Amino acid sequence: MPKQQRAERTRATILDAAATVFDRQGFVGASLSDILAEAGVTKGALYFHFASKEELAHALVDEQFSIWPPPGEAGEPGLQNVIDLTQTMARSLRENVRIRASIRLVIEQGTFSEPNPDSYLRWIDVIRGQLDHAKEHGDVRKELNTTEIANFLVGAFTGLQTAAQVLTDRADLPERVATMWRYVLPSIVPPRRLSRFVPEGS
Repeated sequence: MPKQQRAERTRATILDAAATVFDRQGFVGASLSDILAEAGVTKGALYFHFASKEELAHALVDEQFSIWPPPGEAGEPGLQNVIDLTQTMARSLRENVRIRASIRLVIEQGTFSEPNPDSYLRWIDVIRGQLDHAKEHGDVRKELNTTEIANFLVGAFTGLQTAAQVLTDRADLPERVATMWRYVLPSIVPPRRLSRFVPEGS
């Protein structure tokens, strides 16, 4: 196997192991020894790719953005895209350990020596952009502030998935997200446009 391919495979193994440990134990509870044991790699191999536990955690935090397709591949921008994004994240939190670890680490960033707000800000910006497009096309009420809505949606989803984790191990998270949208949509969408949107995702 070529050297670069081996290095990429080792990095992926370390990320998968770190995701499993962070998802199970959180940032403070996890140790590099735990991650090494889970990954089955040497300390040298880990430090070749990641200089510290925090650097490894930040790499996993970025994993959450893998669920959102690149510009031009996300379909027609707008409100249904935002609904679909939240439902995709809900399903990913049930099925993908890297995404689960990523979100747990974001929530626990207060324990980092250098908390980074970028993940929250990036999602707010993504959602605001979609809502701006929806507003231009009459799908969001013109008097509403899309930045405020985006901030609310990111905060609401964060709280919703945390409650679902405690109550049902996120088994019913997609249904909870759909319920959120059933309450939110009438407050932001003109009545004549409501039937265009599917809270369960398209």
